[in-house]
Amino acid sequence: MDRLKNKTILVTGSAGFIGFNVSKKLLAEGIKVVGIDNFNDYYSVELKEARNKLLEKFDNYKLYRGNLENIDFIEKVFEQEKIDRICHLAAQAGVRYSLEHPDVYIQTNIVATHNLLKLAKDHKVSDFVFASSSSVYGTIDVFPSKEDFNLQTPLSLYAATKQSGELMAHAYNHLYGLRIRCLRFFNVYGPWGRPDSALYIFTDLISKNKTIDVFGDSAKDYTYIDDIVDGVVNSIAVDLDYEIINLGNDRPIELSRYIELIEKELGKKATKNKLPPAVGDVQKSCADISKAKKLLGYNPKTPVEQGIKKFVAWYKEYYKIK
Repeated sequence: MDRLKNKTILVTGSAGFIGFNVSKKLLAEGIKVVGIDNFNDYYSVELKEARNKLLEKFDNYKLYRGNLENIDFIEKVFEQEKIDRICHLAAQAGVRYSLEHPDVYIQTNIVATHNLLKLAKDHKVSDFVFASSSSVYGTIDVFPSKEDFNLQTPLSLYAATKQSGELMAHAYNHLYGLRIRCLRFFNVYGPWGRPDSALYIFTDLISKNKTIDVFGDSAKDYTYIDDIVDGVVNSIAVDLDYEIINLGNDRPIELSRYIELIEKELGKKATKNKLPPAVGDVQKSCADISKAKKLLGYNPKTPVEQGIKKFVAWYKEYYKIK
């Protein structure tokens, strides 16, 4: 962290779930953060504004509102700020949404990422951290998932755009020497999480005595937000050339058990509508995190039982539920 002192970090998606938490961590350490977010209505704008309001309490935070696919807008940010390192966390998330809105993913996840890579090169930014996803592993059924697997079978357009980002990043590293870390996140959850996540949806519906749709019985590697933040911040600070790094919990949990833990914290049983696996959804995930441990000192500390307890407590407080 010391090597980030007196640095200015550009965090895209600063009002998003991971972007907010990464920004808060950096700001608390006295590091200047320039945030970019467009506050789109994919999910609650009110939630994004509430996160941003907390960031604006820090004097070392400055926000620019706009779209990353508008290169003229980003160019103005670079002209006004001396950016030392970029942490690109903004993206159009969600597998199911991509089935109905593919164009959004091309613009937000591919065009916007290329705009940032180009401007990083033009403005001689030294380091670039890119948020990828465990979804890039697609149909590969060898576990745990390792960064050197040959990826050719994404199951969704979302996954394909994330893999495209990794490939563009590699080209910019090779051609221009831009130092890049691509981080593959595994099912991030926790307080201030996205309302389209399974944990948020289940907690909301169960608390309201409504039926939840359960798609298959997957077993996924759920990773608590504080652990992800530690990995992201360390990846910003380290001096590495081009690396792809898994950030997961390496302890998959079955969906049925995941729901049981939510029920326990809410003190309510769920009414379930069991359905086949959703189109495009990966049914199993498990990260090999040995590379993250070696390069980033990454060490996830939060078991899912504790993480869900913290999320439900936040949910009750945020929505004033007794």
